[in-house]
Amino acid sequence: MEQTDIKSLTLEELTGEIRQMGGQAFRGKQIYQWLHVKNAESFDEMTNLSKDFREQLKEHYHVTALKIADVRISQIDGTRKYLFELADGNIIESVWMQYKYGNSVCISSQVGCRMGCRFCASTLDGLERNLTASEMLDQIYRIQTHTGERVSNVVVMGSGEPLDNYDNLIRFIRMLTDENGLNISQRNVTVSTCGLVPQMRRLADEKLQITLALSLHAPNDEVRKTLMPVANSFRLKDVLEACRYYFEKTGRRMTFEYSLVSGVNDNPGEAKALAALLKDQHGHVNLIPVNPIKERDFVQSERRAIEEFKNLLEKSGINVTIRREMGRDINGACGQLRKSYIEKR
Repeated sequence: MEQTDIKSLTLEELTGEIRQMGGQAFRGKQIYQWLHVKNAESFDEMTNLSKDFREQLKEHYHVTALKIADVRISQIDGTRKYLFELADGNIIESVWMQYKYGNSVCISSQVGCRMGCRFCASTLDGLERNLTASEMLDQIYRIQTHTGERVSNVVVMGSGEPLDNYDNLIRFIRMLTDENGLNISQRNVTVSTCGLVPQMRRLADEKLQITLALSLHAPNDEVRKTLMPVANSFRLKDVLEACRYYFEKTGRRMTFEYSLVSGVNDNPGEAKALAALLKDQHGHVNLIPVNPIKERDFVQSERRAIEEFKNLLEKSGINVTIRREMGRDINGACGQLRKSYIEKR
């Protein structure tokens, strides 16, 4: 008999299942709290349930519990990079970062990725499979258990294209922000996309209060196509219209991610073109010094070029920040540590 993934069930769904088993409704809430508040890894930990009931649960359900395969701690800033092993042996990665405003976790949404962005290590081996809602949630739960600290901000910007795993992503967000679970504010959740226009519009219609971050990386379609194959499917004009639609539906300002690659997209002309492109958009630009990966010949822009790019945007009235580099000494960028681990294994 195929077992149900109990950690991916909402409280309402779980309570309904318990009733069908002949149990009382309050048992559903007890189990949900064990899974999503106390971070239980097995039914045996649920000590306020009878042994017979726990055995009954084991027959019908399985509890997703990721195993830590490796953890690296940065000597520079204390950032932690986690490699987790899934039940099927696949490996994913997550990053825990400390900021003044609280602890932030960057999680993966897929095993690998099929988007093919040329500066990203996550996509080099293609897409293996989507992650379930429970596998996304459990990255956060395991990190909380391991660090002993609460997570206050979640970024879905690790391996994978979140909107390519749409249904599981929405379920994950609703469960993450549910008052019966971890109860993280939707405003403290950021989801990244390379620009899947139909899914962006669909997400806007959900009317969640999350931040949507667009991986932009170029001010025109020509340069964008050299960096991101998705640009062959969706024109920048249509992507930015979807961004406007997202703001209109949610009132949430966009974040525009822009990885600076030396000699590719970091010259003053491109800064001015980017400013012109975004002048009517509601959002801010996050400049990211690209993380070099050995499989590509991309080089990080010089500090002077990054500052000049930022200054040109600011002079045009664009709100812009330079992302602080975290965990550089521990392969902090998406996909790097996972790929090196798999190659060694």
